[in-house]
Amino acid sequence: MFKFLTPKSIRPPFGRYSHGVEVPAGKRLVICSGQIGIGPDDSVPDDVGAQTELCFDNIAAVLAEAGMTLANVVRINTFVGDRAYLKAYMEVRDRLFSEPAPASTLLIVAGFSRPEFKIEIEVIAAG
Repeated sequence: MFKFLTPKSIRPPFGRYSHGVEVPAGKRLVICSGQIGIGPDDSVPDDVGAQTELCFDNIAAVLAEAGMTLANVVRINTFVGDRAYLKAYMEVRDRLFSEPAPASTLLIVAGFSRPEFKIEIEVIAAG
């Protein structure tokens, strides 16, 4: 279905992700806005791992509206508020996405719209 691109002529990825993903012609794309770690009841856990889980739960709900799942994700963009959050984020991401993994970018940012948010994740899915 997708062609995962990791050329031998460049350095391998630093983590579990692909350098690129080719989506063949005729596939639908879903572009998901950044999701934060907030529950439907407005609860925001303090733990970044729990916030990451909520981000991906929210993404899964958006994708379900289009008849897709996390298996359709071809690109992940993640924004974290501190380097200390990387390990917890990557543990959740690596558990949810099997090989070959989606293309991925991770940025450390100064902050979010509310101080309790530690992470925001947006994806592109195809199917």
